[in-house]
Amino acid sequence: MTAPRPSGPFRLGDRVQLTDPKGRLRTITLKDGGELHTHHGVLPHAQLVGLADGSVVRNSAGHEYLALRPLLSDFVMSMPRGAAIVYPKDAAQIVAQADVFPGATVVEAGVGSGALSLWLLRAIGPHGRLVSFERREDFAEVARANIATFLADSPANHEIVIGDLATALPGALPPGGADRVVLDMLAPWECVEAVASVLTPGGVVLCYVATATQLSRVAEALRGTGQFTEPVANETMVRGWHLQGLAVRPDHRMVAHTGFLITARRLAPGAVPPERKRRGNKTEHTDEDLELWTPGALGEREITDRNLRKRVREAHRAAEGARQAAGSADESA
Repeated sequence: MTAPRPSGPFRLGDRVQLTDPKGRLRTITLKDGGELHTHHGVLPHAQLVGLADGSVVRNSAGHEYLALRPLLSDFVMSMPRGAAIVYPKDAAQIVAQADVFPGATVVEAGVGSGALSLWLLRAIGPHGRLVSFERREDFAEVARANIATFLADSPANHEIVIGDLATALPGALPPGGADRVVLDMLAPWECVEAVASVLTPGGVVLCYVATATQLSRVAEALRGTGQFTEPVANETMVRGWHLQGLAVRPDHRMVAHTGFLITARRLAPGAVPPERKRRGNKTEHTDEDLELWTPGALGEREITDRNLRKRVREAHRAAEGARQAAGSADESA
């Protein structure tokens, strides 16, 4: 099966993002005999095949569309979701701050809808390995289909394990078998010991958490093991700008807080880091803190079963369409 190409003339099996003059987007997968029908007319897929990326096409009614291959950031923002996704601004920082490199063995939990998995797969390349853990089979099903849709196949170097990371991780990888561990979950502190058991010395653990209470709890858990460097935390805010002639100003809306990133590195076995001097009055947590740190107090993000079933069907339809289109492209090649 032919994988999607990032450049070159459009061919059957490619995903194409069409933008009309009002900025509305439609994404299609080019198929033999396929057509895009709107109330503005009909656009045959064959009209796009062979055109360069960035071309402008007109449909049967003369309605214009700008045709571009969707970027990965475009895809993850529009794909069917079982769980909330990691947004592109955070995914970029995760790849950078965790120092995910080609050929790395990366552990991810949870897989959610597969958005971060796609960024990690791109970063590790074909010679790396990604092992994703997800407690819910229905979320994993959406993720598998989304990944297969974007890549036109299920990558051989990606495995989704259904189960709790804290108990399943030690059996999935040998001691020191992981170069990087990325945790996007409600209570990552419950998995710190398991992470320490598989993370190679010098390896990076990165946790993506939504609230300050989660941030403080995971920081104390990392410190408490004595097996990691002092954790470092930050958040990423992105502010767009309006550009129209001399009217250059910040946008009225911005993508502000979505989550915190906290990172630490695995110490060598038996290593004791130098004691760090701290400022501030409160250096120990109390029973009251523990109550605020419980998963119940932090709150779960829920999706109804009906909505989830619908998104699973959408994801499977998209994945099957991508596979069929890619197969047609191989046959015509």
